Amino acid sequence: MRILVTGATGYIGKRLIPLLLNDGHTIICPVRDKKRAQNYYKNQENIVLIEADFLISHSLEAIPEDIDIAYYLIHSMSNSAREFHVLEEKCAINFKRFAEKSNLKQVIYLSGITNDTKLSKHLLSRKNVENTLASDNYALTTFKAGIIVGSGSSSFEIIRDLVEKLPAMIAPKWLNTKTQPLAVRDVLSFLHKALAKKELYNTSHDIFGPEILTYKEMLLQFAEVRKLKRYILTVPVMTPKLSSYWLYFVTSTSYKLASSLVNSMGVEVIGKKSNINKLLDVNPMSYKDAVKLAFKKIEQNSIISSWKDSYISSGKLKNFVHKFINVPEFGCFKDFKKRKIKDKQKSLNKIWAIGGETGWYYGTFLWKIRGFLDQFFGGAGLRRGRRHPTELNAGDALDFWRVIYADKEKGKLLLYAEMILPGEAWLEFKVEDNFIYQTATFRPHGLGGRLYWYAVMPFHWFVFNGMINNINK
Repeated sequence: MRILVTGATGYIGKRLIPLLLNDGHTIICPVRDKKRAQNYYKNQENIVLIEADFLISHSLEAIPEDIDIAYYLIHSMSNSAREFHVLEEKCAINFKRFAEKSNLKQVIYLSGITNDTKLSKHLLSRKNVENTLASDNYALTTFKAGIIVGSGSSSFEIIRDLVEKLPAMIAPKWLNTKTQPLAVRDVLSFLHKALAKKELYNTSHDIFGPEILTYKEMLLQFAEVRKLKRYILTVPVMTPKLSSYWLYFVTSTSYKLASSLVNSMGVEVIGKKSNINKLLDVNPMSYKDAVKLAFKKIEQNSIISSWKDSYISSGKLKNFVHKFINVPEFGCFKDFKKRKIKDKQKSLNKIWAIGGETGWYYGTFLWKIRGFLDQFFGGAGLRRGRRHPTELNAGDALDFWRVIYADKEKGKLLLYAEMILPGEAWLEFKVEDNFIYQTATFRPHGLGGRLYWYAVMPFHWFVFNGMINNINK
């Protein structure tokens, strides 16, 4: 079949598409940034990439109408803490207008469990999108999930940060809220097996794991899996705003995402039972098994997708990384270093492993201070790390940088700074003609930007010299 997958570069989309390709389907992927998506799917057959943005209705004219089934995996929760519900509704309206003119028979939508009488803004938005997508022209199949547990998921990474960083926690009272966590593998099984299943046309099903757990119990069970002893005290005095700051400073999440999550975590996410498990032959695994499976993926360096690589974790870039690929010259300060190469392959491997657990090869203490200051003023800091220890693709998060261009065969890596700065910054590595070239470019904004550059110049001299020397060792 010809299957449309929206959110193709998102956390669920990147995991679902290989399953569909394995069945021999042709996948149509409307993406906002085609150049970024090509890094994920350049070696895949039966993938059709189309540049389109569901917030811009006329851009959808590029999507072919001869499509059999569509997956709707678009979420805008963290684009704006105040306006994500408006963006989600607009995307759904534009999608529906396109879908009703196409040959679509079924739309499969992944939503959130919405059974509580008092819903968060986030869950109300998901419910509104479901109502918006309903149509007489095609069948809608909705799956509603709660907390999704898997390597790279935002909930998993937040819990991991809390458990592995804090031996004891004084935590907000919403840690006593009940939920039913579900492994990402089981989510994918539901989505995959629902394809063209007529029994599911125009139906909605809650999908959830076998246990009802509080967030506190999830943290403690996670600690058990990791063989860590942890102590948690919940207090009623922590406001949603304080809770959001608590999550932001302790974990790798952005403040906007933390704020949206906190507003949702006060709502019980308990699913209604149905025959969906039997109908699709899915037997969801326990929470502990889901955590163990996630760590197997991490240990094998086989994380397919991570929420940190989404543009929602970006403080600056919103859609198109390729707009920043041409490093400016006019009005910029540059720190340029050049070394005659000793071992080309070894140096390339070092460049492609930079950041994350590896670090930046020189002045680790100074990098950590810069990361702390960035986080203190609302930036990403060094918390995001990297998805894979040796692989880089355009669009990937890399500590407080974003990968703009990565081609190991051509020996070029270009990073764009997402740290809080009075200007814009790029860091470029090139290996060619038996030399390593390392260039840091800064385009200042006003007098403050110029003063900033001169203030950090002494540190740059030590850090950038040390970095290229150690890359060339």
